[in-house]
Amino acid sequence: MSNARTARFSRRGLLAAGGALGLGALVTACGSEDSEDGGSGSKGAAESGPWSFKDDRGTTVKLDKVPANIVAFTGVAAALYDYGVEVKGVFGPTKTKDGKADVQAGDMDVSKVTVLGNVWDQFNVEKYASLAPDLLISTTFDSAGTLWYVPETSKDKIAKLAPSVAVSVFDRQLTQPLQRMWELAESLGGDMGAAKVTDAKKRFEEASERLRKAAKANPDIKVMVGSASPELFYVSGTNLSVDLEYFKALGVNFVEPTEEAKKATGGWFESLSWENVDKHKADIIMMDDRSSAIQPADITEATWKKLPAVKAGQVIARSTEPILSYDKCVAPVEALAEAIEKAKKVS
Repeated sequence: MSNARTARFSRRGLLAAGGALGLGALVTACGSEDSEDGGSGSKGAAESGPWSFKDDRGTTVKLDKVPANIVAFTGVAAALYDYGVEVKGVFGPTKTKDGKADVQAGDMDVSKVTVLGNVWDQFNVEKYASLAPDLLISTTFDSAGTLWYVPETSKDKIAKLAPSVAVSVFDRQLTQPLQRMWELAESLGGDMGAAKVTDAKKRFEEASERLRKAAKANPDIKVMVGSASPELFYVSGTNLSVDLEYFKALGVNFVEPTEEAKKATGGWFESLSWENVDKHKADIIMMDDRSSAIQPADITEATWKKLPAVKAGQVIARSTEPILSYDKCVAPVEALAEAIEKAKKVS
């Protein structure tokens, strides 16, 4: 399956649900995660001299000075914003239908950025060119370094206008892309010594330890990760997704689809009809919080309402595409820890 076809398939249907919304092909992770592969260093150095950054494709981008006109995937822009680095333009889910900030926009003031595209396959190349971009940044879910939300049909035109940096969020634990985003933000002039930044990192570490202890104290509590569409319910496996791999490493007991069931999606998840939504037994259900998915309060299927975890009120949100700043990753870890601590065994 080609990258273009796979990306379209994932976003508009199956992969918009279960996994990390990754590209549903059997691909391998790429790039280095060692700290020496980061950017040019301190804020002062970035402002006064040449800039370079080696990304997770193994590509080193070199510029005469720190890039000022940055365009980024919305979630990446939100992470950089938390570190004091602001972008000129964004692409990806930025505004909801009522004009409010999408969950993936984090704390950004979405009225102050140029939105090049708000949905899959939408990217205004002419508007992008008008921003005179120095750098484009996105995440990537495959070994080819495919830039998330950059359309296959216009990627070549986009690539000619500015170099790009990719942060991999494929088949690794959450702490690795968090560290890479930290390094990227630092190279772009972010104030990594700011109290709110260092405090957020400490809170993330404390939340992670809390989750580890909760999982150890409640090993029988089963957690199912799902996402809803009008036609299907998707159950995610824990491999490949950065958040679930990390939570699993901390000891969380997850429901796992069979390997056979995941084959059709490249290993990401299992697709279930609403009639079969009770196939897996779970005590807690984590549900995709993105605007592309139906939220739990809006699910009308009777089979859903009969699930023991739903009846017990043990359904929590999942940040399926985490904003890769420590500040934004604290809440999901704390929420899962609290849910496990309080959960009743209902499966």
